[in-house]
Amino acid sequence: MADTIKTTICYRPVGQAELDLVEASGFKRWPPRLPDQPIFYPVTNEQYAIELTKWNVDDFGVGFVTRFEVEEAYLKQFEIQCVGAAHQTEWWIPAEELEAFNDEIVGQIEIVGEYRKER
Repeated sequence: MADTIKTTICYRPVGQAELDLVEASGFKRWPPRLPDQPIFYPVTNEQYAIELTKWNVDDFGVGFVTRFEVEEAYLKQFEIQCVGAAHQTEWWIPAEELEAFNDEIVGQIEIVGEYRKER
């Protein structure tokens, strides 16, 4: 019997530019961080990802909520950070760890929500 890989579901709010880079990877990888972005922040729940997306949509016009799975054993090395209300939790992945993090993604990065600026 084959071993089953245990995964953890992660979410990430993104704008169009970042989504385009994810799409270019075949929905398999997150793009490298920019020099002023030392941390990659996947969040632990869809509710928080939706909140972040809606907060950012005013700046970008459109925002997307993505969902993806990461090998549980790998992700356990990163402590979950609570950055506000009890549900506002995220992992802090150092930029230099992002390639290794990408290698631990199981399956594809999916778009599970789209939000547009109200007129």
